[in-house]
Amino acid sequence: MMKKMLARAGVLLLVAGMALPAFAAKHMQPAKDQDPKPAPGKALLVIARPSSYGAAIMSSVYDAPDTGTEFIGILGGHDKIAYQAEPGKHRFMVIGENADFMDADLEAGKVYYAVVRARPGMWKARFSLLPIHAKSADKYNLESPDFKDWVKNSGWIEQDPTAQAWYAESKADIEEKKADYLKKWNVMAPNDRAELYLHAEDGTAP
Repeated sequence: MMKKMLARAGVLLLVAGMALPAFAAKHMQPAKDQDPKPAPGKALLVIARPSSYGAAIMSSVYDAPDTGTEFIGILGGHDKIAYQAEPGKHRFMVIGENADFMDADLEAGKVYYAVVRARPGMWKARFSLLPIHAKSADKYNLESPDFKDWVKNSGWIEQDPTAQAWYAESKADIEEKKADYLKKWNVMAPNDRAELYLHAEDGTAP
């Protein structure tokens, strides 16, 4: 499943139109720290959206355990964002027309990567959140030329002063969509869900 999804992502990168400038997403701005590292006792998750496919639709990303949701940011095409995460198990979420999820087990002091992939939806773009694994046998991994280009050609962003107000206004809709799509996620075949898991050993040194 994941290999097919990532193969389509590669095609989308080739057919994507002119790239949006980094930090094009509303409620975001260029990051002050352009070389982020894990904070003491934290793991750093880098989420990138390397393609401008579906550029009119922004993708919002979250740390989304069952009992709460933490807003990370909103990604446009060719944006990337750094999230200082507590070590341990997480469920991350991306929202567009749909909601999609990625499980993770993170170790303090390591840097992890995930990619937001846009695909056609019924009314607007849908998104998937895909882990970048360390194993060279995986189609996209930390040594993949495609991955290196994705990271190189995207710009660091962070929340601007309006971001948390937007999240507060949108939170009820976000939680409703989260609950709806978690029903599908929770009945996904174990093998398919396993491909969408970011393992502790997938992290790299800063």
